Amino acid sequence: MAKTGYSRAERVADQIRMEVADILMRKIKDPRVRSVTVTDVELTNDLRIARVFVTALGSDEETKDVFAGLAKASGFVRGELGRRLTLRYLPEVVFVKDLSGPRGDRVLRLLDELHVQPEPERDSSSGKTGA
Repeated sequence: MAKTGYSRAERVADQIRMEVADILMRKIKDPRVRSVTVTDVELTNDLRIARVFVTALGSDEETKDVFAGLAKASGFVRGELGRRLTLRYLPEVVFVKDLSGPRGDRVLRLLDELHVQPEPERDSSSGKTGA
């Protein structure tokens, strides 16, 4: 059997990510949790704590409501995971706000600005050298 570079914690985290996304989409009735996207899951190596990274659309106040709903639903989500996964120890589910999306958008916007700025400079400098 070939050994992969994919640890057991990573494989279980991927499975948890898919299952939590499905649970939030299909099973949770709380309207506060409707606009949530599961972006990643980090699982400790001992498989005891699963940090579920989520993004939520809306204002800061709406985001607070979403995380209040997620905190209330975490026990239900853990129970559903227990029915879907066969693990000796079911990890504690902790929902965390994913900040990488807005950060990534900002980085892309800054890169676009850098890409746009040199072009006018080249045009003006080429005009000066030709004169």
